[in-house]
Amino acid sequence: MAEVRIDGAEITSWDAFHNVSAVAFGFPDFYGRNMNAWIDCLTHLNEGDGMSRFKLEPDEVLTIRVVNVGRWRQQAPGILDEFVDCTAFVNQRYVATGQAPPVQLILCSDTAQPPVA
Repeated sequence: MAEVRIDGAEITSWDAFHNVSAVAFGFPDFYGRNMNAWIDCLTHLNEGDGMSRFKLEPDEVLTIRVVNVGRWRQQAPGILDEFVDCTAFVNQRYVATGQAPPVQLILCSDTAQPPVA
């Protein structure tokens, strides 16, 4: 299963968002550092075209797990809203071509992990 972890506490500006995204998703050096480029990089997750570090198999899902989403909401609420909207748009692009949506978004309030039994 493919997964990306983003720490919302690190997102304080658009520059910070794009820095974190470029590393987390493995975007290419020529990544345009705007939301249109972000969407484009995630539009071909199943093609292995070098736009991200992922090449999803058929029916595989990329989970984006955001921790400290409350901090992100406090520091940069507009960026968080745009991130959620653009993630949905990526999925809509796949659905429009008859494919299953490949991105699952999980928003976590903090970094606490459940105790290991």
